[in-house]
Amino acid sequence: MSIEVSPSPISNTLVDKDAYLSGLLDKVVASKSEGWLQDVRQRAADWVRQSRLPTTRDEEWRFADLSPLREVQFNVETFLPNITPFSLPEANKNCLVFVNGVYAPELSAVSGLPDGVVVSNLANLPGGYDERVRQYLAQASGDREVFTALNTAGMTDAAVVWVGKNVVVETPISLVFVAVGEGRICLPRCLVVAECGSQVTLVEEYTNRRGAENAEEEGERVYFTNAVTEIWVEENAEVSHTRVECDGAEAFHVGKTAVMQARYSRYSCNAVSLGGRFSRHNLEIFQTGEQTETILNGLTMIKGKQLADTHSVIALNYPHGVSRQLHKCIVGDRAHGVFNGKVFVPKPAQLTDAAQLNRNLLLSSKARVDTKPQLEITADNVKCAHGATVSQLEDDEIFYMQSRGIDANDARNLLINAFAAEIINQIPIPSLRETLTETVSRF
Repeated sequence: MSIEVSPSPISNTLVDKDAYLSGLLDKVVASKSEGWLQDVRQRAADWVRQSRLPTTRDEEWRFADLSPLREVQFNVETFLPNITPFSLPEANKNCLVFVNGVYAPELSAVSGLPDGVVVSNLANLPGGYDERVRQYLAQASGDREVFTALNTAGMTDAAVVWVGKNVVVETPISLVFVAVGEGRICLPRCLVVAECGSQVTLVEEYTNRRGAENAEEEGERVYFTNAVTEIWVEENAEVSHTRVECDGAEAFHVGKTAVMQARYSRYSCNAVSLGGRFSRHNLEIFQTGEQTETILNGLTMIKGKQLADTHSVIALNYPHGVSRQLHKCIVGDRAHGVFNGKVFVPKPAQLTDAAQLNRNLLLSSKARVDTKPQLEITADNVKCAHGATVSQLEDDEIFYMQSRGIDANDARNLLINAFAAEIINQIPIPSLRETLTETVSRF
């Protein structure tokens, strides 16, 4: 089942539809590259010029108002400040760091990987991999979405993780994308290819941190991160993916994760959204063969006036597919959480087993959640379920803990921690689990 509409041919003589979007495009395509990459960028740029930024009149964006984004004039000036090195302890030898979209070799470290594994930026790929990457980069479904096309049009480099056939990578691979400075627009790009029979654990982090001494200064900066990650899970391969978005309080973040799953493959994603004035994550899973397994866990924690929007698509086009999705939102103050999950089960996808659940916890009377789990089923021999819940902390539960000697604030924190723990405990990186648990405790 296809969920995209084939576009008509684009003429370069047509007038740009959106002046603000065209202005962004003119900034990000200022640099030129040679060969096939330039052709890919040009096709994407042509598409962007005939597109427009979504508005609340568009069904997929009706709860996500982008008008504050239009009020900011962004730039892509190269700016590489001094940054304190940081990485997960489990991945301190397998880490790529990009600052404002530019590869930072002095902060990166890649060593001790098995033969057949490449972790590199696009510009420094080993010999022979350029042609391989060409077959996958910007080839995933959903490439005509406007923010995805904008990222492709401005792509000058990318993080590339390539795991060869039947190779098992024992240690996690960390990709860190740092945005620093006022008014920056960053276009991080990531390509992951897990060949037949391979296994890899990947951690993808978006942040503005420069080190403890700069955290408060950078927290109020306005910048825009428009990220795209393409993951190709080939036959009988397994990818465990953790994505953490913890941008600054005034940042805008739009992210796309497009996953192509071949037969017998296994993909799991733990997506955590913490920061940003506005954040949006589009998670799209496309089944390209039978008997795949997909596990999606999500956690959103927002407060103040933050808006966090998660849109997911699971397109199960072949028989015997299994998918499980659990997304949780913790919303405080006047924040606004959005979840829209779609599961497509067309007639060829017989004997599919799919379940989807969105659970939301509101911590104030002004907090808001809009949730819309969806199933579209035309197959007649499937097992599918979906649901959503919205609740607040129960006074009876807090009173019970107080009667056992726990003060009201600690009781509240315990209940919030328990709600989030179901997602955090699925993350396979101990140090990251500990960090996120501390973050929840300070929420």
